[in-house]
Amino acid sequence: MHSNLPQKAYLFQGNALVAPAEDSDFRGTDPVPLKRIADAFGEIEIFTVPAVSGGVIRYADIPPAGPLPEGWGSRQVRLSIHCTAGASALTGEGSIGALLRAFHIAQWRRDSAFCGTCGTRNADAKNELARLCPHCGRREYPRISPAIIVLIRNEDDRALLAHNRSFAPGVYSLIAGFNEAGETLESTAAREIREEVGLEVRDLQYITSQPWPFPNSLMLGFTARYAGGTIKADGVEIEDARWFSRDQLPNLPGTGSVSRHLINLWLQGKI
Repeated sequence: MHSNLPQKAYLFQGNALVAPAEDSDFRGTDPVPLKRIADAFGEIEIFTVPAVSGGVIRYADIPPAGPLPEGWGSRQVRLSIHCTAGASALTGEGSIGALLRAFHIAQWRRDSAFCGTCGTRNADAKNELARLCPHCGRREYPRISPAIIVLIRNEDDRALLAHNRSFAPGVYSLIAGFNEAGETLESTAAREIREEVGLEVRDLQYITSQPWPFPNSLMLGFTARYAGGTIKADGVEIEDARWFSRDQLPNLPGTGSVSRHLINLWLQGKI
């Protein structure tokens, strides 16, 4: 065991964060001491990846199926982030930022087990965070999929909020969508808004970004002004969309997300 490495690691089981139940109600985002992991799960592989702000992050994977040892429990990583508000969820720093990075890398390593060109089992590249095929030499880096998310305001300074069919009942959030090949981010925003709610916008302005590994996104947050059209939910992704004032709001997305951050900025009159 290398004493200069952190003696703690995040423990993942599929999309869940695993921790000793007596230490946490699973609202926290701190890694678990390696000794506790070894005592409960035996000798399992601990992966080490560079942290964004220096140093390293460590994590381990356990099989997605099967019960946990007595005294251990799990919580979806996404819920852990929503339950622990803070700037680090947006900046990629701190305990939430470390958790987001570890979870992103853990998913990528599972998904890149085999070479996408020849099907040979991949190995880890030396001296960089990449997968390297020992047969054909194909090199693969962690996948990052850019996606836009936009807070749209009308002439009355009301915000457009929409209910996506994948949301919990009654929850409304912002229009979002993935950047497609050959598109600028501005084109993506205009297309997604037009497709999902039938509106045109102007004055698109970048505000902030957030690493969001569900599964591998980089969320790019914008504001925009309403330019024309009548709201018409597409009925495929968006089931309902409306203009909301600050004093008449539906249920909002959880804290820790860039969508809630943008909504909060609007509520505070900062955008």
